[in-house]
Amino acid sequence: MSEAEPAPASAPEAVAAAVLDALNATDSNGTEALNATAKFVATPEGTALAYGSLVFMALLPIFFGALRSVTCSKSKELGENGYDSGFRNASDMPETITSRDAARFPIIASCTLFGLYLFFKVFSQEYINLLLSVYFFVLGVLALSHTMSPLMSAIFPASFPNKQYQLLFTQGSGESKEEIVNYEFDTKNLVCLVISSVVGVWYLFKKHWIANNLFGLAFALNGVELLHLNNVSTGCILLGGLFVYDVFWVFGTNVMVTVAKSFEAPIKLVFPQDLLEKGLEASNFAMLGLGDIVIPGIFIALLLRFDVSLKKNSRTYFYSSFLAYIFGLGLTIFVMHTFKHAQPALLYLVPACVGFPVIVALLKGELTEMFR
Repeated sequence: MSEAEPAPASAPEAVAAAVLDALNATDSNGTEALNATAKFVATPEGTALAYGSLVFMALLPIFFGALRSVTCSKSKELGENGYDSGFRNASDMPETITSRDAARFPIIASCTLFGLYLFFKVFSQEYINLLLSVYFFVLGVLALSHTMSPLMSAIFPASFPNKQYQLLFTQGSGESKEEIVNYEFDTKNLVCLVISSVVGVWYLFKKHWIANNLFGLAFALNGVELLHLNNVSTGCILLGGLFVYDVFWVFGTNVMVTVAKSFEAPIKLVFPQDLLEKGLEASNFAMLGLGDIVIPGIFIALLLRFDVSLKKNSRTYFYSSFLAYIFGLGLTIFVMHTFKHAQPALLYLVPACVGFPVIVALLKGELTEMFR
């Protein structure tokens, strides 16, 4: 999380790894340079509105992404048991993170982060960010389209002429023929794609903070929905490793901060602290990196699936971890403003999101079952 990033909404926060690992540091200087001689100091009302909005926006993809991950998991189980899973495309299927993947992730994240740092030192920042803008434009359109698809299905009436299409590319012929691309979609998907493309063009040319947030929310929700931890132990390995990663790169070096000031992509949620003064053209932003949402979010989604597996018609572990996330994020903001110093959010989120459910499991006598 960060505040007071200089002017245009394109000024970004860093992403450190493949799979949506974004900057997790919190910057708390409280001011922003508006010109060479003057600085903007956020009002208490503006600051409260900005951080309250960021917390609310962070909860949306975690809550709805977790619910969608349950449906996604059930569909995958149907497919594994020989039934129709409902997945039309491989991209709709969840990706399972094993303990080996979890152990390697902080190393991959560190290499990615340091690689970006070297790239920005050696090559022109302008050209790198141009390539990143095009890359995230494509990803953002697809992510937002996938996010909107269930909503469109609910909005359109049953009488809507929903035609089916298939995009198929093959290589070779006869027995040696193999599929390169096989993507099935329908008219509703096309409508989603058109709307998402409009948002994408808006972001690409204007870098407006609302367009940035639409893409950011879509990335976060898709991450929570489609990235599945295979068990709680794997989740603890992943969160523990990224806890160390986050603390080291924020407190130990200037690498993450340097990349954060150079990297332009919708991998953060932003909200202006001067919205009350300047309206939609406000430019003094508080920010929350997607890594602070997706990483705890996939663990919270795992606990919801664990609740469902217990078949007790209870969501105890989900709600305890969800409340723990709110507590951890609030604590991050409190410490940031108390000590006026950058804070890695996972320093507070990881102990809260892991500790609260473990305590609940101890009290209920289900700790062994949780880590089975």
